[in-house]
Amino acid sequence: MAEYFLVGHARANLAPIPDDLSDHRALYATDMLSTGFVAAEHAGLDFGETVAVFAQGAVGLSATIGCRLRGAGLIIAVESVPPRQELARHFGADVIVDHTRGDPVARIRELTDGQGVDAAIEALGSRQTWEATFRVTKPGGRISNVGYHGEDPEPLQIPLEPFGYGMSDKQVYAGLNRGGRDWLNRIFRLMRTGKVDPTPMTTHEFRFDDIVKAFRMMELKEDGIIKPLIHFD
Repeated sequence: MAEYFLVGHARANLAPIPDDLSDHRALYATDMLSTGFVAAEHAGLDFGETVAVFAQGAVGLSATIGCRLRGAGLIIAVESVPPRQELARHFGADVIVDHTRGDPVARIRELTDGQGVDAAIEALGSRQTWEATFRVTKPGGRISNVGYHGEDPEPLQIPLEPFGYGMSDKQVYAGLNRGGRDWLNRIFRLMRTGKVDPTPMTTHEFRFDDIVKAFRMMELKEDGIIKPLIHFD
């Protein structure tokens, strides 16, 4: 939250915001869309394939957008909060699975005729969703993790049977967002041509004087908040 900071190798890492792109939209390129798009890339989707995205916070919603852009034939979003479910549908999810109303693994396998999905994305950072990605992917499937697991000191476990006891040919990718001028410009281009508008994720707006309140609401997930926009003027 400093007034000034140093960006190393600025010519490679900074991208000017185009005049026809609002700052509000451009902000999403630096974290949310970038992380979600990396998740979709690591899922390795081909046209018409199936994918399950666990959690529809800002990163999960961005992953859903990325899966739609990459041509997924069936996007299953796992989410229990109604406003996030609505946004998931808005951004391209075909089916919503509410984990509070039944076993999401069983439901996803039912939706794929018992085969499992081609790829699963973990966008929450919980032990349960991590293990679920192994259970819902078919043999040879891809697991893309962008959730942060640092809050739990215990090692993550891989369920052995869904992992084929090490012989299921499942591929696991772990990543975060990406930087660099070219990457930012690519996301800007998607927004400028109308293919992506992430701003419906912005559920609240605050003045800078209210930033402590904004952080508290984000921490406690109050009032259905997904992403707050902070105005510095």
